[in-house]
Amino acid sequence: MSQDRKSPHILNTSTNLLGFCLIVLTSIKVAGFNHVTIIDDITGVAALLLMASCLLSFLSLRSSKPMWSEKLETVADYIFLSALICISITIIFVSFNLLK
Repeated sequence: MSQDRKSPHILNTSTNLLGFCLIVLTSIKVAGFNHVTIIDDITGVAALLLMASCLLSFLSLRSSKPMWSEKLETVADYIFLSALICISITIIFVSFNLLK
């Protein structure tokens, strides 16, 4: 296996960002918003993508087959990138107060 594995970094970062997403979702519910906003939806999608990324990167680390491990790592990497895009969109909505 190659020394430049990304799976440990993906796993570490995606679990941290998953915690961030769950805090955002929980704080929206605790704050008493009765209606669903686009921030809920995008953050929920990001959380699901981060969970998938965590699972795939973990499986990549545990795989004994180098080819399978590389494929899992690549998929985890792309899913992680998608989650980062979702989080960035959420931050833009919150920062620029685009919700009415």
